[in-house]
Amino acid sequence: MSHSQISPAAISRIAEYFKVLSEVSRLQILCCLRSGAKNVTEIIGETGLGQANVSKHLKILTQVGMVSRQPQGVSVFYEIADSSIFRLCEIACNQLSVRLEEESQHLEQLDTFKRSRLM
Repeated sequence: MSHSQISPAAISRIAEYFKVLSEVSRLQILCCLRSGAKNVTEIIGETGLGQANVSKHLKILTQVGMVSRQPQGVSVFYEIADSSIFRLCEIACNQLSVRLEEESQHLEQLDTFKRSRLM
């Protein structure tokens, strides 16, 4: 199936998936859970986010299937349900690194040009 054959409904779902990943607090929570299952108190402690904020974002992450919820006694533990998220983040980080390196080289060239004009 080519990209032009993807239905608008499927494209909409893909966009929703990326929207979930576009929120800083949700990325913080996902990074926190990368090391293993945690309850809300532990997530709050590691991220510094407020309880209401963490709960709201965990609900969203659970609804889209990125995080799973496991009741254990009186606590509920959350864990990564879809580790492919981290491959996506790695791809994005690698691309950002390349772009930052290119920008740094351009700035260096401008700085060299500016210094040569002042001499």
